[in-house]
Amino acid sequence: MDVTPDKQNIDKVFSSTTYYIDFYQRQYKWTDEAVRRLLDDIFYKFNIEYQRYKDSDIELDKLVERYSWYYLNTYVTNNIEGKIYVVDGQQRLTTLTLILIKLMHTAKDANSELTDWLANKIAGQSGFKKEFWMNHEQHKVSMSGLLAGKKPEDIDTSSGITAFNMVNNYRVISTILDKELLDKQKLESFIFYFLKRLVLINLNVEQTDVPMVFEVINDRGVKLKPYEILKGKLLGQIDKDELDQLGLNEIWDTQVNNINQYNDDEIDEFFIYFLRSKFAKTVGDTRKFDRNYHRAIFLPEVDRELKLQHSPKDVKRFLLNEFRYYSELYCKILSYYDKPQDDYLSVYYNGLTEMDSQFQLILSACVLNDSQEQEKIKLIAREVDRLFSLLQLQKSYDSNDFNEATYLISAEIRGQDIAIIKSVFDKYLLRMLSDARGVTTMQPISYSYFKDTGIELNKRFKRYFFARIEQFIADQTKMNMKHSFYDLVANTGSVNGFHIEHILANNTENLNAFGDDVERFESERNRLGGLLLLKGKDNISSSNELYLNKLKTYANTLYWNETLRQDNYKTKIDFLNMMKSFNLKFRPMDQYGPDELEERHMLLYNLICIIWA
Repeated sequence: MDVTPDKQNIDKVFSSTTYYIDFYQRQYKWTDEAVRRLLDDIFYKFNIEYQRYKDSDIELDKLVERYSWYYLNTYVTNNIEGKIYVVDGQQRLTTLTLILIKLMHTAKDANSELTDWLANKIAGQSGFKKEFWMNHEQHKVSMSGLLAGKKPEDIDTSSGITAFNMVNNYRVISTILDKELLDKQKLESFIFYFLKRLVLINLNVEQTDVPMVFEVINDRGVKLKPYEILKGKLLGQIDKDELDQLGLNEIWDTQVNNINQYNDDEIDEFFIYFLRSKFAKTVGDTRKFDRNYHRAIFLPEVDRELKLQHSPKDVKRFLLNEFRYYSELYCKILSYYDKPQDDYLSVYYNGLTEMDSQFQLILSACVLNDSQEQEKIKLIAREVDRLFSLLQLQKSYDSNDFNEATYLISAEIRGQDIAIIKSVFDKYLLRMLSDARGVTTMQPISYSYFKDTGIELNKRFKRYFFARIEQFIADQTKMNMKHSFYDLVANTGSVNGFHIEHILANNTENLNAFGDDVERFESERNRLGGLLLLKGKDNISSSNELYLNKLKTYANTLYWNETLRQDNYKTKIDFLNMMKSFNLKFRPMDQYGPDELEERHMLLYNLICIIWA
């Protein structure tokens, strides 16, 4: 396969070649955002050169040669039986044609002698008929309407999405060019610049299997990642000497590597969370600040604050300040998220329950070089855990509502003092409890909401819940945890993993205790008061035993399990002190029926009121 590269300006690209769109090609799909971005980049370069040379007496066709050129990327063509097909680049070439049409109409209105030159760049004679150089054969009606100067709303776009997008993008182009090209001198300078100094590389591929060529170009190889594209967009604005002097390239690479050590391409997650934390207002903004964040960072609503679009000064400021500070903050959160640390256990807890909203919320609350940073990390992580856990434990959790609330909270705590943050979380907790229950709720924890909790909770949260109970007992009795928090929550292996154990096995004796009411029995035994955690082999051996036999299994397991046994209360002074300090009504239970289950469930409620106060 032969590939022939050819550097061309727009004047040459659209001069004598008709470009055809083959069957395998997608429709013209560029959105107004892509069009705005292209024109913004072009005008940024042009305006610099125009300001430099606008008072020159040199003839325009010679003067424009002094303008720096602008690279528009590569397009790929394929010659099949005398026809030139666009293999890759039709989106860009179509957009350039739409710009040429608008420039032609603008030049005509200004009585410019360049009007015919522009007209010849849009369409020309090809054999016995006149053709658009960019030949969308199925959509000629729409293109002809634009060329004839019809109003966009009067143009027939029934031929499909390509026609619709061409007309819609023409509106966008018209608005931008009308704003930028206010006088004839600037208009004609821009026409010369557009036709002479915008450069594309044409790769002509000699290959008969055209779809295969398209696949090779578009579906193979390693594409640049969003953060790599963003690096080029930002650092490319800065003079190389300044890059070296300020060490900006080293700052970028260091921060990226520090974050990516946790997970491959974690830096993408950082930028997504950063933009959401500072600019998202509702969950509807999720898609805007997602995998295309390298484009979203230049959106008008973002650029009004960050000012990173064509502003080397602000790019330097961003890299030296916001980027460095918030990426280091993100690294701290990741380190606490990855492994337990005493002062930041709530960050770790949220990792185990897969509550990653804390990243966005912490970044939102912290201002640049925040003096309250450490306190905000601890408080927000705890409040995320509290909000999530209390909604779960009171049968009021809905994932969509929780996600929406996260964005609303993020917007309300953005840059706020730590004194404000807890009240915002409290407000949303009460609001979500009220919405879920259909009544106005005045307190964050209610036994009536907790009373039947159990079966609807997923297994991971149940393990997390009992791990928190276990830790509370260990802390208050000055004992070490017998197993790591990770093992209790996340290790589900058949040997060393922990599993949910029903205190009341499904047998005749236990069913009798509930009046042989099968439905009630199943409901009751699945309440949290009827459950606990056992290690794999203990859980298997306990399976269908009578309660008195289960009590033997609970010896030397977890502290919560052992509180059912008589021997737990004999010599453990610290345990008795804990009971007295918090007025907790622990007691051994030699039998287990409906009353005992209710008592244990109430005991768990009292522990919840302490742990998630």
